[in-house]
Amino acid sequence: MKIEPARETVKNPPEQFAGDVWVDLIAAPNGPEQRAVVAKVRFAPGARTAWHSHARGQYLHVTSGVARFGSRDGTIIEVHPGQTLYTPPGEEHWHASANGTFMEHIAILENDEDPAATTAWAEHITDEQYEGRQR
Repeated sequence: MKIEPARETVKNPPEQFAGDVWVDLIAAPNGPEQRAVVAKVRFAPGARTAWHSHARGQYLHVTSGVARFGSRDGTIIEVHPGQTLYTPPGEEHWHASANGTFMEHIAILENDEDPAATTAWAEHITDEQYEGRQR
């Protein structure tokens, strides 16, 4: 057994996030036989990800604030503290904080065989998509 080293909070890159979003890595693989990644992600009001998908899917457990999740068909789901959203492998989606509130979630996912292929990033979402006015 060992205590994992503390890691610094990292601000997520503007190529993949709009607004201020920070991540604290909680757990990452210690060797090639492991795939689990767990992170605490905090979004400033109105901050959001770009469109993306995960090779092995993802669980997002909201711990504070109100989260918004969108899919390519225009569906937007609001998720509240204590609720967990599952996104299946390959499903393009975005996540964000609702306007006027910070949001925090715990992200749980598995790396792909090639860790660089775990998340496939696409274009930024538009304000219309975030607000549910465009499908």
